[in-house]
Amino acid sequence: MEFETVTYELNNGVATVTMNRPDALNALSMQLTMDLDAAFRRVILDDARAVILTGNGRAFCSGGDLREMKSMWEREGRIEAFLEDPLGALHGVIRLIRETPVPFVAAVNGVCAGAGVNFALACDVVIAADDAAFREAFVRIGLTPDCGGTFFLPRAVGEKIATELFMTGDAVDANRALAIGMINKIVPAASLLEEANAFAAKLAVGPTGSIGRIKQMMNASFSNDLTQQLALEHECQIESGKSADFKEGVAAFFEKRPPNFTGR
Repeated sequence: MEFETVTYELNNGVATVTMNRPDALNALSMQLTMDLDAAFRRVILDDARAVILTGNGRAFCSGGDLREMKSMWEREGRIEAFLEDPLGALHGVIRLIRETPVPFVAAVNGVCAGAGVNFALACDVVIAADDAAFREAFVRIGLTPDCGGTFFLPRAVGEKIATELFMTGDAVDANRALAIGMINKIVPAASLLEEANAFAAKLAVGPTGSIGRIKQMMNASFSNDLTQQLALEHECQIESGKSADFKEGVAAFFEKRPPNFTGR
């Protein structure tokens, strides 16, 4: 399968999906949206056990493609046209990131703005280059956050800081992003992909069935009450207990050797 605006590589169970519109700072055009959707669906077909999402060039993703937005506005005569079906398609990709039962690692390089921030936050782990800068820039052009920003950011940094970042649109450098809990780790820009690959590879050799269920439980944890969450934990634990990986983990424990997990 060929893509116009992303590259896709699979190595040792790790799929690397790279947004590849460097001249446009990887702005989210309709084509890029469709390519991301197809690439994330391919992850399942390929039995990938972890995913890295990153950007080519000097940006991770600069947000929505304002040039395409303006063109659609002029063509259809409605300024909000880009914010209807195309935005709905972007939201479908966000759901894919959250619902695909393998870990997603965002490797954030350089510019990360608007919907690009929220694509990173939708991933399970965020590793940032030391030159990365995050900006919830919507308010600067009179828009409101999308792509799950108002869901993910308050859960990461708390209501007050999230409100500040949404209402001001101010940039957050990598050091502050780490301090407020927006990201997991800062690494030198030159070694970003190496570090992201090492982290994703660590997850990929783990019990990825269990990791997928952890992701399911994390998705539900902020909307469930305690009784509902305990019920979900019980259900997921039974499923994990039925798995070949649980049997292998127990055997490895008693045999004092590293486990050989298969994700089954």
